[in-house]
Amino acid sequence: MIRVVVADDQPLLRAGFATLIGSAPDLCVVGEAGHGDDVLALVRATPVDVVLMDIRMPGMDGLETTRRITADPRLAAVRVLVLTTFEIDEYVFAALRGGASGFLGKSADPADLLDAVRIVHRGEALLTPAATRSLIARYLARPERADPPDTARLAALTDREREILAVVATGLTNDEIADRLTLSPHTVKTHVNRTMAKLGAHDRAQLVVIAYETGLVRPGRA
Repeated sequence: MIRVVVADDQPLLRAGFATLIGSAPDLCVVGEAGHGDDVLALVRATPVDVVLMDIRMPGMDGLETTRRITADPRLAAVRVLVLTTFEIDEYVFAALRGGASGFLGKSADPADLLDAVRIVHRGEALLTPAATRSLIARYLARPERADPPDTARLAALTDREREILAVVATGLTNDEIADRLTLSPHTVKTHVNRTMAKLGAHDRAQLVVIAYETGLVRPGRA
């Protein structure tokens, strides 16, 4: 059973999401909250697998709440699925950068929402690496984005891990990377997992974010 916390500041929407999630035989709602502080209290006190997180909440918003959850080693198993009406690059990028495992608009079909919860619970990125790459490329290519690449983050990686990180950013699966680099899929998986551990990434979507932010991969050159 996948244990879900529903976080949304609108009671009717929150109740609707909770009812929908509770209707699935493999999902259950273990808590609801309308404020970021309450969400943190819930996930620290109750076993939780996935938080369905609204971005816009009074006080501490969903982005900051996501950052605090993913930064807490005690909550390493908790996945965050961001749900919002603000389907624009800036919010998606901020959510992924903050540690979210996926992003879904509130206009999504009910079946898609339930599947999204299952996907992030499995430890997969809801947004495919290719879609994430496209989004990050657009965001970082904006003229106002003048921050220099944070190359120091890559210092802990081996040459092979850097190579694989760059290929992950192109959206290839482990099997496809194995074919390209003439490695076994198991070896690629091992390198990907070690890279995620060294970089503090929860899933492949965040590896793509890091690949761009560090300048390892540049917009339009992946």
